[in-house]
Amino acid sequence: MEERELVVMFLLDVSASGRFGTGEKTKIDTAAEICALLAFSAIQNNDKVGAVVFTDEVEKFIPPDKGRKHVLHVIRELLFYESKGRKTDIGKAISYLMRVLKRKAIVFVLSDFMSPEFTRPMAMAAKKFDLVALKINDKREGELARGGLFRMWDQEEGIERIVDLSGRKAEEYFAGYVRRREEQLDMLFKRHGVDYVDIDTDTDYIKPLSVFFRSRAKRL
Repeated sequence: MEERELVVMFLLDVSASGRFGTGEKTKIDTAAEICALLAFSAIQNNDKVGAVVFTDEVEKFIPPDKGRKHVLHVIRELLFYESKGRKTDIGKAISYLMRVLKRKAIVFVLSDFMSPEFTRPMAMAAKKFDLVALKINDKREGELARGGLFRMWDQEEGIERIVDLSGRKAEEYFAGYVRRREEQLDMLFKRHGVDYVDIDTDTDYIKPLSVFFRSRAKRL
């Protein structure tokens, strides 16, 4: 029986918010390491691997191909890529992938998902691809200290806000904002059948990934 060839694509968010990290690694470091881990697995399976590196623009596209040399090239690009842009546009990256990749694929989107509205392109992509959202978090983003002005993306309004987080009211507002954002993302992914894994920069990502792939194997 002929083996079915699998295409694995990584959509890696390298925008400025990914440079945040309170431990040894930033969110981008963590995301790139996960890409490398999954790409090494693809080598063992002789799968095709490709990548889209993006900020608010698509900065690099590596068409999928197979072979150890190609996959190692993809890994090097993802681990050492220096971004040009600062903002994020997940919708634009997903729309780009849908234009350039005509065949079915498993697509890993690695981001903190702090982006303008991307519901429509993600819903369309979920019908075409096997879409997996790997949300990279840093614990301090949910525990910002009092006494300062912070720039935040308001997912509900689609605008950037300057927020004063000094005092109890501000803390309660921020906690509510974080909770609503997480609930919105969770609902979005579930509604469109997108697999979703939360990964923290300060913990071992092997465990949540292992749990996810074991659960996924039982479903397929």
